[in-house]
Amino acid sequence: METDFSLVRKEEEEEEDNRNGMSYLSMEMMKKVSSMAAPMVAVSVSQFLLQVISMVMAGHLDELSLSAVAIATSLTNVTGFSLIVGFAGALDTLCGQAFGAEQFGKIGAYTYSSMLCLLVFCFSISIVWFFMDKLLEIFHQDPLISQLACRYSIWLIPALFGFTLLQPMTRYFQSQGITLPLFVSSLGALCFHIPFCWLLVYKLKFGIVGAALSIGFSYWLNVFLLWIFMRYSALHREMKNLGLQELISSMKQFIALAIPSAMMIW
Repeated sequence: METDFSLVRKEEEEEEDNRNGMSYLSMEMMKKVSSMAAPMVAVSVSQFLLQVISMVMAGHLDELSLSAVAIATSLTNVTGFSLIVGFAGALDTLCGQAFGAEQFGKIGAYTYSSMLCLLVFCFSISIVWFFMDKLLEIFHQDPLISQLACRYSIWLIPALFGFTLLQPMTRYFQSQGITLPLFVSSLGALCFHIPFCWLLVYKLKFGIVGAALSIGFSYWLNVFLLWIFMRYSALHREMKNLGLQELISSMKQFIALAIPSAMMIW
């Protein structure tokens, strides 16, 4: 009986140790996930706040400007920015797998090939934005609002190209678990955007054109800052000897995942 009791006691202690071990492991995993998730939330919010801030400042001009910028922001998000985020989502899988397999050269190949693909796609989006007024008039929108919304969309095209480069670069760092450069560059671009947008809209009297241009300058500043971090990263050395064949192969893999990812986000 004593032996049986000792065995039961030992099994209970082992089960308790296992539960304690699992609890500790869960806590460590939660801390690790939170340490990456919190900065990435701040990065995403900072990037999309640029458009919100421009819309708020343009809205203080007059009611017509607010209506035009609001509808242009909605349509450019659906037809452009959201699609780019969706396409770039393929890199979450590709770069994550490459980093896990320690195939660091592939991370660079996927990043550069996605940039090329997305830049080509941007030209198609730009055509849609260039004729935004025609699209709005098809849906019986007010002609004056349509014209102003189209004007805002056209001047937002430089922001689209900056945003297009920004998304693969964001995935490049995110797949490696490096969030500090993303946080610093996004926060820096946001801090730059607020006074610069105010300067263009109100002081230089650019109106809604200034609101659109400020977004472009801010996205390109973010790209420039991330490019500096990228050039001095250890992984960048693995990216210098990429061949054309490797880039083409990476493009095929990227497109295969990017299309369904974009449709899901869209």
